[in-house]
Amino acid sequence: MGLERHASQDFYFNRLKGNAMKISFLCNDLSHPVNDYLYIWIKKNNSKHEIELVRQKKYLSGGDILFLISCTEIISSQERKAYINCLVIHASDLPKGRGWSPHIWSILEGKEELTLTLLEANDEVDSGKIWKKLNFQVPKHALWNEINAQLFEKEIELIDFAVSNFKSVSPKPQDPNIKPTYYPRRTPNDSAIDPSKSIESQFDKIRVCDPNRFPAHIELYGKRYKIILEKVDDK
Repeated sequence: MGLERHASQDFYFNRLKGNAMKISFLCNDLSHPVNDYLYIWIKKNNSKHEIELVRQKKYLSGGDILFLISCTEIISSQERKAYINCLVIHASDLPKGRGWSPHIWSILEGKEELTLTLLEANDEVDSGKIWKKLNFQVPKHALWNEINAQLFEKEIELIDFAVSNFKSVSPKPQDPNIKPTYYPRRTPNDSAIDPSKSIESQFDKIRVCDPNRFPAHIELYGKRYKIILEKVDDK
């Protein structure tokens, strides 16, 4: 159906007390690993709030907060009016790193500390006012699934912050003295590994690739080979 709704009898009690909110999540990709974290958050909070997880924007029903999580659809200013606030979680220190897959590009640049930004959706991509930023460390040995776990846990932390501080937060414009930078959308070619180069020199490129959705690969002898990188127990 493209839509999952969650509410309980406790929600209606909280609504009467004035504590309940109507919250929407728009995540277009059903296979995205962030979904498992969203399901857990929804289960934990559906007694307090009316919550919907939507796969296409046409199913959005309006409310207090709309969270755009790994969303590929454009949400117009008119569509955003159906909510008091429409929020995006973006994995860069904005205004630097606007665009696609910023945490992947940052790791490929050699960064070991990443920033996650909670901001308001705007017509211009990733340009809205900022609610909060969180920093976290990504060890050089961390693989894609471990990076995701850190990233998604921080996303949930920002979601909790937004819901808890919905009425009191004072968003700040992005620093006008910092020139925005932009990352391009990644393609399958960005996961290609050069078989003539060392593994060490391409380790970051291999470890950020999701082997299920965007696998690292080499092309050799007229064939393409998928690369799977896994940790083994220390001896």
